[in-house]
Amino acid sequence: MSFLNKHKNKENTPRRRTGTINDANERPSTANSRPSVFGRNRTITGTRSNNINVSNLNKPGIDSSRSHAHNLARKRRKVLYILGISVGSITFIYWMLIQFTAVVRVYSSDASIASKVDSSRYIKSIEDYLGLHPLERFRFALNKQGLVSYMSSTLPDVADISRTSNDGVGVTSYNLVFRRGVASWSIGGKKYFVDSKGVAFENNYYDNSAVEIVDQSGIDIKSGVTIASNKFLGFVGKTVSMATSKGYTVTQAIIPPETTRQLQLHIKDVTPFVKLSIDRPVGEQIEDMDRSLKYLDSRGQRPEYIDVRVSGKAFYR
Repeated sequence: MSFLNKHKNKENTPRRRTGTINDANERPSTANSRPSVFGRNRTITGTRSNNINVSNLNKPGIDSSRSHAHNLARKRRKVLYILGISVGSITFIYWMLIQFTAVVRVYSSDASIASKVDSSRYIKSIEDYLGLHPLERFRFALNKQGLVSYMSSTLPDVADISRTSNDGVGVTSYNLVFRRGVASWSIGGKKYFVDSKGVAFENNYYDNSAVEIVDQSGIDIKSGVTIASNKFLGFVGKTVSMATSKGYTVTQAIIPPETTRQLQLHIKDVTPFVKLSIDRPVGEQIEDMDRSLKYLDSRGQRPEYIDVRVSGKAFYR
């Protein structure tokens, strides 16, 4: 009977102690046959639905409210980034088009200009310069001093370019500053004007009331070349101004032959001309000239000239 008891005890042994599992469905045959939804170090996917079987999903695609908010924020950042790049690119292209010079215009804001400016000459000069320096068609890259130097070499009546301005997409206006003649210089039947810096030019757009300087010294003159020192031109300007303050109107200034240090001054309605020297102060010579002319006029004398080049003395003949 003992063998019967052994058989009975064997049948009553729990299956977990036998070490074998007969049901193949109770243990997966491979590691990937069933997802470990709630395994260690894994994120639990949440849902608000009560009818979904999460354990049967290999790749659950249902986001929580927090994850959904993060995804929307990431998409918004991406859209804003693309929109910012697009707006910035369009703005930059538009700015470049505004800065680009395709059409040139010139003008002068100086209200004292008396004659009409031939703008075509200056437009052509600017176009030639921009053709030699194509990158300077962008106003921010323009070398203004280089442009002024180029224009002054071909058109010496241009003194400066005060500013450039935008007149539309691709259109740039240049405000030109022209030289103002303080004296006119006549040589060989041709008339030149001289500005305060001693530069000669031919086109004077201002009132043609400059004192005429007749050069008899034999100096060769060319347009755009400095033909007189600042000291000499300053001397001429001060002489004209001080003579005017004394009631005299200077009509002509002559540089005598073989010298550039003297000046012969011709005065309206006054017979003798006056010899002056640029090495002596202007005020003293004008005072001596005024006293000498009044003295000769009181005595009814009409000499050929008066020489006030020596301090404290006046000679006449």
